[in-house]
Amino acid sequence: MDPKPPKPSRLQMADIARLANVSISTVSRALSNHPRLSEETRQRIHELARSLHYSVDAGAQMMRGKQPPTVAVAFPYHPTERQHFKDPFFLALIGAIGDALIDSGHNMLIEAVQADDFERVAKPYETRQCIGTILLGQEHYHDRINALAVRGIPFVVWGARLKDQLYCSVGSDNTLGGRQATEHLLAHGARRILFLGDPSLPEIAQRHEGWLAAQRAHGIEPEAGLTRPVPFVPQAARAEIERVLADGPAFDAVFAASDRLALAAMAALQARQRRVPQDVQVVGFDDIALSAEANPPLTTVRQDLETAGKTLVERLLAKLAGQAVEPVLLPTTLVVRGSTHGEPESGRPPPA
Repeated sequence: MDPKPPKPSRLQMADIARLANVSISTVSRALSNHPRLSEETRQRIHELARSLHYSVDAGAQMMRGKQPPTVAVAFPYHPTERQHFKDPFFLALIGAIGDALIDSGHNMLIEAVQADDFERVAKPYETRQCIGTILLGQEHYHDRINALAVRGIPFVVWGARLKDQLYCSVGSDNTLGGRQATEHLLAHGARRILFLGDPSLPEIAQRHEGWLAAQRAHGIEPEAGLTRPVPFVPQAARAEIERVLADGPAFDAVFAASDRLALAAMAALQARQRRVPQDVQVVGFDDIALSAEANPPLTTVRQDLETAGKTLVERLLAKLAGQAVEPVLLPTTLVVRGSTHGEPESGRPPPA
């Protein structure tokens, strides 16, 4: 009796995408009959899938009738501070992810994750509430995130690219952004630049590295007291600025690790009759909507959240389709406004 032929490997959504010369998200939208996709494209992909005897895995389509598959978006939650979810930057990023999920025919589940219950990252997938997860931020959880990857939980992370990383991350080039902000301040006369943010966090550590590297390139070694570790809480930033103004060291500029911290720093400076930018120049990071409305408008490092949301979703769908996915580093752009001495411009990066 002849032995049975080997069982062919299961056709993946990525194979359909390659044969149809479209993205994986387009295939996903077509197979879920998403209304935003043209009828011609939808029919072409359905016909190709039928000809290849492709069917969507039941687990990937969830277990509730014909409901679109769901992706969980998990964010770090701090009961005492609660800064993350209400932070305009996180709201904008979640909105960009939501738009990308809708466009690809998926629902979104918001999941809060506390430090003492990090296993909640895995629960929506393990209980079949979702097909995969997008985790917003690494905080101090890098080793635990690596452990999730070893367990085979499908996820991608918004955050920094780190040493010994076993998972796919999508994030801005924080070191570049830190250099852009600091080079701009140095070019316009600043020599004692206060860094406001917590370098124990991966993304902030990279922004701090950029701040440090730019100054060293100009022969400046900033004293330790110019680094002020504060959480992403505006009240903490205001209190820290007041402490530095009272006790030193002297400073002529502030580079804050987020726009909310920068706006709080400006308020504290102005409350002490320090003019921005005449006495102290201020640069933030993120380019949230409030930054352009501040008085004066805030110079900041822009993160491209629309591209970030799309890329996070595309990387997760590619992973679910069986593809190997690599970390993605997105460029940052300096946006010059009235809080520094530079000529205001519209998102043009400074010369290298």
